[in-house]
Amino acid sequence: MNQTNSGISKKVIHKKSLLTEKKKEAISGYLYISPFFILFAIFGLFPILFSFYLGFQKWNGLGEMEFVGFQNFKWILTDQVFWTSLANTLIMWVLGTIPQLLIGIILAYALNSALIKMKGLFRVSVFMPYVTSTVAVAIVFGVMFNSQEFGLFNVILSWFGVEAVSWSTSWWGVKIAISTMVFWRWVGYNTIIYLAGLQAIPNELYEAAQIDGATVRQKIQYITIPILRPIIILTVFTSTIGALQLFTEPLIFIGRTYREEGITVVLYLYREAFTNLSFGPASAAAIILFVIIIILSSINVWVANRLGR
Repeated sequence: MNQTNSGISKKVIHKKSLLTEKKKEAISGYLYISPFFILFAIFGLFPILFSFYLGFQKWNGLGEMEFVGFQNFKWILTDQVFWTSLANTLIMWVLGTIPQLLIGIILAYALNSALIKMKGLFRVSVFMPYVTSTVAVAIVFGVMFNSQEFGLFNVILSWFGVEAVSWSTSWWGVKIAISTMVFWRWVGYNTIIYLAGLQAIPNELYEAAQIDGATVRQKIQYITIPILRPIIILTVFTSTIGALQLFTEPLIFIGRTYREEGITVVLYLYREAFTNLSFGPASAAAIILFVIIIILSSINVWVANRLGR
């Protein structure tokens, strides 16, 4: 009996030691990943929650806060410049984001084709704009879209007998210039994502479709797009969010004049916060933008999710 009891006690002690080791491993694991969550809580979660709080306050950044309820939202929704900035953002989204997704799929399909030689060089060239500094891109395109007659695009237009366009002041000129920057910088990023998805599609599917007499259009419609649907949803979702948060390109292109031809929603709330020192209306604009992003992203995902069905 004594030997039996001693054996049982040893097993219990062994189990307790195992549990202790597991707890130690769990604690050490949490400690290793804790820096990310700590930094996210300080620089990510806290500013988000504080912005929601500021949306109902009147504050200039230095004095005491004053609760004003929904007055900030009412002021934003009745401000004509806000609606102009929202319209500009949506137009730039249509001009710059939608084409980059469509052309990204076409470029990825071409780079995945056996007809293209030196694929590595082309893939690096397509991806290069993404790793280029946004400020550098905006400066270069600012020179290319110079409003003077010697600007690159104005010179090209002169070849066809078109007068020089004031890209930095005209209503559509500003939007086309900024949308071109966005398109050029992000089309390669989406192309590489689509290319990775295409390379994951088994060749046996295309070979079987070829034997059955399928055309190129049928292969794309019934094989490529349905399999790429999750990737298309991802790119549509991220591109929509990025387009609605457009800030650097218009800020550098039109400067701190915040002209209505090129002001976006993020540039509008930046002006309210750091130029007019109206942090309450700026936070209210950020909350409204947050709601708009959720609505448009949901619509885009709903549409993209039905592609290929």
